[in-house]
Amino acid sequence: MLTNGWLLEPGGWRGKQTWSFYTPLQILMNAIDQFGVAFVRHLNLGWTGAATMIKLMFIVLSFTISLLTSVFAQTTPAGAGAPGCGESNARFEVKTEKSQHPAPTDAGRALVYFIENDSQFDSFPSPTTRIGVDGGWVGATHGNSYFYSSVNPGVHHLCASWQKAVLALQGRQTAAAHFTAEAGGVYYFEIKNTWHRDHGAGDISLRPLDSDEGQLLANKFSFSTFQPKK
Repeated sequence: MLTNGWLLEPGGWRGKQTWSFYTPLQILMNAIDQFGVAFVRHLNLGWTGAATMIKLMFIVLSFTISLLTSVFAQTTPAGAGAPGCGESNARFEVKTEKSQHPAPTDAGRALVYFIENDSQFDSFPSPTTRIGVDGGWVGATHGNSYFYSSVNPGVHHLCASWQKAVLALQGRQTAAAHFTAEAGGVYYFEIKNTWHRDHGAGDISLRPLDSDEGQLLANKFSFSTFQPKK
């Protein structure tokens, strides 16, 4: 049975019904493997020839997947339709450090913390996430990290978007929100990246946090520093 791009195959052991999960990549690999065996038998190749052909097919498959992932990452318009996002081709180099950085005071403005939480992202590498405010990128995070930025009072549109594809098969890459800032206010927003092995698709969310919860995560996570890639 095929559901949401995943194959469920019934099985059993001692009379108990079980199900096995196969990703599309596993299905493709299995199909290629079976095709390779049939092709080798058709050509009457020996074991050495068969091993060489299978290795060659695997190299071609790996290159194809890598190429498709690269093209997908470069051509997907990140944040299309979200007013908070910046240019889709912008890239950042991100570093994180454990030391705490007290936020500066800026009279007449508000302070916004952006906290990336990857505690439920069960894959590697974790995404580099760009953060946008009112149509321009203000920074980026990677892994469990945060940074802050000051804004003027008023309504602001926020955006969180994966910098590039990190999974061959993924779901939503961009999240958006808006809020009204007051002078002297401090606001916390969580960017939560999730990917579970039994679901198969990644997801990103952007939501406001209670100030106490925001301070707790900021004290726990690393501080993010970034600079645009040239």
